[in-house]
Formats: sequence, structure tokens, C-alpha cells
Amino acid sequence: MREGLRELLAGEAGIEVVASCADLPSLLDAIDENSPDVVVTDIRMPPTQSDEGIRAAIQLRDTHPHIGVVVLSQYDEPSYALALLEGGSARRGYLLKERVHDRAQLVSAIESVAEGGSFIDPTIVEVLVAANARVGRSPLSELTPREQEVLAELAQGKSNAAIANSLFLTKRGVEKHINSIFFKLNLSEAEDVSKRVKAALMFLDEDQE
Repeated sequence: MREGLRELLAGEAGIEVVASCADLPSLLDAIDENSPDVVVTDIRMPPTQSDEGIRAAIQLRDTHPHIGVVVLSQYDEPSYALALLEGGSARRGYLLKERVHDRAQLVSAIESVAEGGSFIDPTIVEVLVAANARVGRSPLSELTPREQEVLAELAQGKSNAAIANSLFLTKRGVEKHINSIFFKLNLSEAEDVSKRVKAALMFLDEDQE
């Protein structure tokens, strides 16, 4: 799969693959040597085949905060996404492997984190929203169906204009929905730019209590 990704990305204008690594130690060495804009990593790799991709992303937040990380996973378990984003969603992406065959999805995730944004797989967002709908004490249960749709779109890192095009809304309409979402989730006064993704992930904090 690693070589397949290399070939897939090598043919994409604006993307240069500077290294391909088989395990966590070689990945960290390649990062120090090449200082890439973005790292695309499997969630599991040698030596332990557990959560090396997540641990690498957490470590890089401290050692190389300018580097974006897109974690590829076959697991739609939201706790992995929470672990990736708990230190902030800026320059972080989580994409299911089933999406990788779609070059546009992969490139979109890479570009989003390279520009300082975030990208969360739509399936993960759907799992989060559906789970919160079953939790009566969650503020997400107060969102209207339309607001949940907008939330799912913005959690993918889409701009307001892109959300408007996807949901056939005016840009002003999207802004109103987003303001309502942030108000209901008590995020209206938040300064943190990652609040768009945090809105989709809030219920996980409740589930972990």
C-alpha cells in the first residue's frame, strides 16, 4: 500500500514525495532529514503495529509543529480521531483507507493540513453525530437536522463557500447555521480556530468520562 500511495501522489501536480518509510524510527529520521510539509502515515506500523501513527502525530506537535499529519486508518472508531485531535486539530487529518483510491479525497486532506486546517473523514463525522443523537444530555442533540448536515461538512475542513455549494445553500445561510451550531455548543466565544472540528468531537469527551 505504501508504494501504491507513492505512485498515486507522484502523479499529482504540486505534490513531491520526498521519502517512503516502513516503520516509525525511519519515519522520524526522514522527517528530521527532509522537513516535509505533510506526513501521510498509517495508524499502525512497525515496531509494535499498534498506534504508531497517532504517537508520531502527537510527538510532531511538539518537535515539528509546522508539519501536517494525515493518518490513514481502516478503523472508524472515533476514539482514534479524538486521540489525534486532542491537542488541537490544526494541521491534522484522519482519513479511512477505503477513501485512498479516490485521489481527490486524499489530495484534499493533504492540502487542508498543509494550509494549517484539518480534515476528518465523513464516515467518522457521521458516527459522531449519530452517537450524540442517542445521548440526551449532549448539546449536539439540540441541533436541527440541517445543522447536523452543516456540522458534518465543516468538520471535513470545508470552507463556508464549499459547504454552500454542497448543500445548495447561500453562503449567508451557511454562516447563520454555523453561528447557531457554535451557540448551541457553547463555542461562540472560543478563540481557537479548531472549534469547527471540536464541535463534531465534543460528545467523545462525555463518552470518555
